[in-house]
Amino acid sequence: MELETNKLLDSQSLKQELESYREALLQHELYPNINTLEALQVFMKHHIYAVWDFMSLLKALQQKLSCTTIPWIPQGEPEMRRLINDIVRDEESDLGFDGQSASHYEIYLDAMQEAGADTSEITSFIEKIRSGESVAYALDALELPSSIKEFVNFTFETIAEGNAHVIAAVFTFGREDLIPDMFTQIVRDLNSENKLDKFVYYLERHIELDGDEHGPLALRMIKLFCGDDPVKWEEALIASQKALALRIKLWDGIQEEILELV
Repeated sequence: MELETNKLLDSQSLKQELESYREALLQHELYPNINTLEALQVFMKHHIYAVWDFMSLLKALQQKLSCTTIPWIPQGEPEMRRLINDIVRDEESDLGFDGQSASHYEIYLDAMQEAGADTSEITSFIEKIRSGESVAYALDALELPSSIKEFVNFTFETIAEGNAHVIAAVFTFGREDLIPDMFTQIVRDLNSENKLDKFVYYLERHIELDGDEHGPLALRMIKLFCGDDPVKWEEALIASQKALALRIKLWDGIQEEILELV
């Protein structure tokens, strides 16, 4: 769906334009198929890449909204600096299940290990990045599913283009609030017979932060970046649509592997 360029949006109407994509994700047939520990392990093995690349979107926004270079100079609006730094604090150094500081990526990785999910691929991927390899090279070197490659590559293409309003849109509408309450309940049910306490904690923590704090703050960022420019609102919509379409494809890829377990 495309907007007329003379139709000015705000963040709420932009959200409404994306409702059909969000509904497709929230009602995805993947969720009922995550009814065993093995299926959940497959989900986590794929989903960790979305958890990881979200952190780079966040840091890209921090660079746009605050000064991250030396020498420091005032940059951006003070209120926005505070907002983005609050989100960074929670996402990069939250309190984990054990009460120790950790990023949400590290909290998720710990939850994977507790659940017995395979962490070898994502660990190898991170090591390749740490050694200086590009994201695209690291993805290809591991021969990951196309659903993961396309999802992550789109994230980094968005960051590389450097358009703050587009980065903010992809950040906001590709968030983990796309995981429905039904999935959280499925995990709680599985937890009665398996060790999934850390994953339940991760999910509940995201529900708390995304609903009460991060979601509203992210919408304010889009409004700041798009302002009264209808072209920017349209670009934000198109990028959000693509991000959500690729999230649907990521979910499709997970379901395909789960169905192979049967």
